[in-house]
Amino acid sequence: MGLRPNLLTRRAAGVASTTLALLLSTAAVGVVPAASAFSAAPGGACAEPADSHANARVKPGAAATHEPNELTAKQVRERDADLAAALRERANFRAGAGATTLATVTIPVVVHVIQENSTRAGGNIPDSLITSQISVLNQAYAGGTGGAATAFAFRLDKINRVTNPSWYPIVDGSSAERSMKSSLRVGGKNTLNIYLGELSDDLLGWATFPQRKLSSMDGVVVLNESLPGGTATNYNQGDTGTHEIGHWLNLYHTFQGGCGGSGDGVSDTPAEASPAYECPTGRNTCSATGLDPITNFMDYTYDSCMYQFTSGQASRMLTAWNAYRAA
Repeated sequence: MGLRPNLLTRRAAGVASTTLALLLSTAAVGVVPAASAFSAAPGGACAEPADSHANARVKPGAAATHEPNELTAKQVRERDADLAAALRERANFRAGAGATTLATVTIPVVVHVIQENSTRAGGNIPDSLITSQISVLNQAYAGGTGGAATAFAFRLDKINRVTNPSWYPIVDGSSAERSMKSSLRVGGKNTLNIYLGELSDDLLGWATFPQRKLSSMDGVVVLNESLPGGTATNYNQGDTGTHEIGHWLNLYHTFQGGCGGSGDGVSDTPAEASPAYECPTGRNTCSATGLDPITNFMDYTYDSCMYQFTSGQASRMLTAWNAYRAA
């Protein structure tokens, strides 16, 4: 473990390419059979659960407690049951209509830049930050920074700039957020809509989890200054985007569920009792085998300290894609 080696050099060198064939399987994702249907908050983004951790992943110097993407044990069971049902539906559909199970995926991306006014302080970030963010995503999801290669690549299709003070800052769970997304979201389940702006509660970002019926709320919200070259100290190398898109592709936090139960539903991420911050060394909060996965994109450490997805996470994301987002 430790700091990401030669990160900036690797990112400057360009985006790694990969072709990875991953099998559609429920075994890789720890699906738990249950009778209940998915009942998270509207759009699949989960509201703050009663047993959430005391802190969220926030801007430097902040101490917000609201974590939109942490789930209760009940919500996890419901989501896993919904995934199992979606996989069954998908299998029946393939048998009847010949649908294809994808092994590699290029995701079209539409970026909505929400601005209060035309100034940088008012949200008007340059296009160069956005194109750099896409490069960071492609390298991270291709395993170019040292982790497992996933099936996913990202293609920037459009940058949409909107000046609307009533949507700025973007407030999680608000009627303004719903109005913004309902007005702006484009594309089908396979289109990633990213909303950039100043955010409420000092949060760095949040995302919706995938679900069977497309919602206008579907997408990812990211602090504008967390993009590569932004002003969010320690969180300005683009990995807030990497992290939140992981949720959009059905990953939980590495500390989901703490030391007990099924955790994050991925067998090759060691159990972790609570979020890791900054860049700790040798952190080990659970008695299970393995040190805490502080270099994983789904923890809370500095961007400079996180650099990998695991093979299990790659498999879980592709399984969910084929269940929920594939055509």
